[in-house]
Amino acid sequence: MGEISKKNHNIALRCGITTGASAAAAAGAATALLSRGERLEFYKVVNPNGQELVVKIKSVRLDGDKATGIVVKDGGDDPDTTHGLDIVAEVSFIPGTGVEITAGTGVGTVTKPGLQVPVGQPAINPVPRQMITEAVKRELPEGFGARVCISIPMGEEVARRTLNPKLGIVNGLSVLGTTGIVEPMSEDSFKRSLAPQISMAKANGFRTVCLTPGRLGEKWAVEKLGLPVDCVAQMSNFVGYMLEVCVKEGIEGVILVGHHSKLTKIAAGCFHTHNRVADARLETLAAHAALMGASRQVVDRLMRSNTAEEGYQVLKENNLLGVFNRIADAASRRAAEYVYGDLQVGTVLFTMQGDIVAYDANARELGKKLGWKIC
Repeated sequence: MGEISKKNHNIALRCGITTGASAAAAAGAATALLSRGERLEFYKVVNPNGQELVVKIKSVRLDGDKATGIVVKDGGDDPDTTHGLDIVAEVSFIPGTGVEITAGTGVGTVTKPGLQVPVGQPAINPVPRQMITEAVKRELPEGFGARVCISIPMGEEVARRTLNPKLGIVNGLSVLGTTGIVEPMSEDSFKRSLAPQISMAKANGFRTVCLTPGRLGEKWAVEKLGLPVDCVAQMSNFVGYMLEVCVKEGIEGVILVGHHSKLTKIAAGCFHTHNRVADARLETLAAHAALMGASRQVVDRLMRSNTAEEGYQVLKENNLLGVFNRIADAASRRAAEYVYGDLQVGTVLFTMQGDIVAYDANARELGKKLGWKIC
């Protein structure tokens, strides 16, 4: 897809092909070989917007009454974990005129509700299914149907580095894509990949969820607080976005759980917490310490600290760890204000060693509803 690019900071970045479009191209090429013996080097897939995507075919082969097409997943300039994987489609004729889509090695199975695919079905999303079906039908002889088996040979191994296990997709990857195009360095696509965690929590009956920056916070939420694993969602740096997703999904309460350094940014009103976007941690600690009566020397030490962990030690040495109670209150208040009061928000702060630093009254109230271990 070298002909499609996206401008980012004045640099032309090359777009890629989704797993769904790759599977459709592999299936279409395999069907063309099975139907009329044509070996295609490229295949044109049509996305739901009517746009033609030209996909390079790695290989096609005929094995008796079956044909196999392989496409190498091209993520373009996006840091895509599936980039370079073989996407394989095996096609055979069946009676009738329909197209049956099944999953082989490396394509996951959905085991939890709340996703676009029902429980027990292969993790091939609706748009990829549509694109695969249309590509195959385009190549079938009149009066013929086809069975298509999609596989990703390295999918199960790669899936361990994704959110699939958390989402209840086991034994492989999802076949995804709504436009067939992977936009390079797309923050939006990363954010959208986090949102299904909330719909899954809702499908499991939760109206209060836990949002945490990453895997470490998830571990603390489950192991230290005793929160149910199905109500815990990773938000990465996208605090504001995930709060909005919670509101959209009808969630009523959110407990923010994580390292004090990250969540201190929320107390300062930062809702995208990447350090190149917002970093007011030390200033926030210093301001709250001053409000608690810290000396000018202590405030100066806080401001000159290299890390928030060093700031924590300064507060500890000066019996000012109560600052973090204020931080927890402020983070909850600012987060609730961000969604115009549509959520009750509580906050729990941890040290890097997994010890609780502070939590507010809202966190205690919401946590009790979820049966947490803290009294």
